[in-house]
Amino acid sequence: MTGFERDGGVLRCDGVDLEEAAGRFGTPLYLYSAAAIREAYQRYDRAFASVPHRICYALKANGSGALLRLLQGLGAGADIVSGGELQAALRAGFAPERIVFSGVGKTDEELAAGLDAGIGEFNAESEDEVQRLSALAAARSRAARVTLRVNPDIDPRSHPYISTGLRENKFGVDIREAPAILSRLRALPAIEVTGLQSHIGSQITDLSPLAEAARELAELSRRLLDEGFPLRTIDIGGGLGVDYQGGGAGLGPEALAERVLPELQGLPLTLLLEPGRSLVAPAGTLLTRVLFLKRNRAKTFVIVDAGMNDLLRPSLYQAFHRIEPVRETGSPAQRVDIVGPVCETGDFLARDRELALPEAGALLAVRDAGAYGFSMASNYNLRMRPAEALVDDGTMRLIRRRETFEDLVRTEV
Repeated sequence: MTGFERDGGVLRCDGVDLEEAAGRFGTPLYLYSAAAIREAYQRYDRAFASVPHRICYALKANGSGALLRLLQGLGAGADIVSGGELQAALRAGFAPERIVFSGVGKTDEELAAGLDAGIGEFNAESEDEVQRLSALAAARSRAARVTLRVNPDIDPRSHPYISTGLRENKFGVDIREAPAILSRLRALPAIEVTGLQSHIGSQITDLSPLAEAARELAELSRRLLDEGFPLRTIDIGGGLGVDYQGGGAGLGPEALAERVLPELQGLPLTLLLEPGRSLVAPAGTLLTRVLFLKRNRAKTFVIVDAGMNDLLRPSLYQAFHRIEPVRETGSPAQRVDIVGPVCETGDFLARDRELALPEAGALLAVRDAGAYGFSMASNYNLRMRPAEALVDDGTMRLIRRRETFEDLVRTEV
């Protein structure tokens, strides 16, 4: 088995019993499948094998060091959005020239750190950013490679909080203004304009917007090449969605390649992709224990030890995650709210969900939690962030211990 599958009514990760994982490391616990991550990366690599390409994993999806080292060992590059992610990528062994630095609000300190590390490209979000980068690079007597992020005003048809390619969004520059901006940037000292980038959003399940964005990016790249710009790359970002419903309808990198590669035909450029969620989301599950059941009027609550501080997506995005008992009991299904211990009405993992009614102490699995799970976890209510474990080749090991109160107060002065 690869990833999370049932065997004899028990949910397992690459053959390892999830009850064993919870027994060893406690709950809440994030558990990941190394085999599932390898398979997801290799599918991307095969799908785009017909063109020169670099798959830059988006660290914001999950920056845990063990997963970064795993992806780096597979040949991935890194897409980072902060100075902290730069340090994490370098610590995990990513070659600096395979790192792209995205993000709309890079500080001078972050730009300088990227320059000093010798990263491959800065995905610049504004003319001001490139001007600041030029001054920093010139002071170091080196050139900065810049790819300009353009905003094509394309609706990704996903949640508005994770839409990034519309004109009202804060990201990138208007694609119509890009030629004039690039002409000005070309004259700056210590700047090499080496490509264009676009990322229109996340959890995209309709490929038409991604194909349209690739088409507009390719048309502008051809124009710039004709004008003598020494472009090297074309970066179509990430955003490919996953099948959170579990019905088998999720899109894969093969379908993405089939739609976007024809739009890029004939371009003498290296294709960059920045997937995050689609590489790691299905490879992770959040394990949580049932504390007790509570009934108010006609509502039944399943109160568990994981809350919005551990997995924010349901509260923040009203996101859906499958939740199922690790061990099937045959109990009849009832409509319940699955809620955590945090003092917020918005602290829920699922609302009005059909679930085989569990008993106190039962173990539940929150599926497809490998992306934007631990990376968005917090210490709200002074709760400790959960532990993380990895199953690799039949062996399970702890990759991040559970936080302690001493960890939380260590930075206080």
